[in-house]
Formats: sequence, structure tokens, C-alpha cells
Amino acid sequence: MNAEPVGILLAAGQGKRFGGNKLLYPLDDGMPMVVACARRLRSVLSQVIVVVASAGDAHDEMVALLREEAVRVIGNQRARDGMGTGIACGVAASAAAPGWMIALADMPYVSPAAIRAVAARLQQGADLVAPVYRGRRGHPVGFSRRHAGALMQLRGDAGARAILNANSGTLELIAVQDAGVVVDLDRPPVGHVV
Repeated sequence: MNAEPVGILLAAGQGKRFGGNKLLYPLDDGMPMVVACARRLRSVLSQVIVVVASAGDAHDEMVALLREEAVRVIGNQRARDGMGTGIACGVAASAAAPGWMIALADMPYVSPAAIRAVAARLQQGADLVAPVYRGRRGHPVGFSRRHAGALMQLRGDAGARAILNANSGTLELIAVQDAGVVVDLDRPPVGHVV
């Protein structure tokens, strides 16, 4: 069995559609969304990198909260250039890793079981892995070491979609009973004020 992949949590989004810093938005239990996501990823993976914007509103507060979670926090100087730069930044910061699991910090309901399933397939030698809920591909998405160069070259807002499309023949889809793998919070729940 191969070594454990590194988790990369993308937490540099601007939250424009949310109306404020969505990553600090308190979930029903009061926990900020970004902390919930980091904890779930960290509950499965021993190494987690959280990629944040290098500056901006609430940056210091978010970084302080994350540093309490036993994760490595790195700033992405090019965060405004899109999600791809965050992936590139996280992979470059862990270039010797055997693989990576890319997760999004606005998806706080992904279960540890789904994270574990993706990680296990990577450790067993899969090239690319993604969970699927009722026919919809979700997150986190796992990448083997073979994709390091391509991941570090990413730019723009499409994330790693081009890599997945170019390698669709080696993409393994794992059916899960976890709706959280496809639920992102781009807008506050009805009745909640940001």
C-alpha cells in the first residue's frame, strides 16, 4: 500500500455570491465553515494544507482559527487569479507527496467516510478518484503523484477540470451515500443573515 496522500483545502474564495466571508460563516453548531472542513479532512489525513488568500478581510482571524487545527496554512499570492492557482500553490508546497486530495472549504458536509474512501483508493494505486452521489461527481477529488506537474501549472477558475477531462479513462468514480460530497454553500441558508 502506498503512503497517505496530502489533503489540500482550498480556502481563498472571495464569497461574492455569499455576501460576506462565507468561510467564517457559523454552521448550525456555531463552528466556522472553514474550520469544519479542515477538521473533517484532518480526521482522515495526517497532513492537510489549507490554501488561503494572502490578505483581505477576516484573513488574520481565519488563519488564527486554522492554526489551532493542526493543519499547515499557506497564503496564495495569486488567489484572485482563480482556484487553479490555489491547487498549484498547495501541490507545490507538498511536491514530494505521493498524491493529493483536493477539497473545497465551502463544502462542510462531506463525511469522513467519503474522504476515507477516496484516500484508500489513492493509496491502493488509483490514478484519479472522485466520489459520486446519485450520478453527480463530487469532492474531494484524489490525484496520484503522476499529475504533480500538471497540477502545479494550473491557472484560472476551472480548477483541475482539464486534467480530469484529459485523463477520464483513469478516473475512478466511487459511489457514496453521502450527499455532502455535492453540497456547497455558495449562498447563506434562507433566513440567515451574513
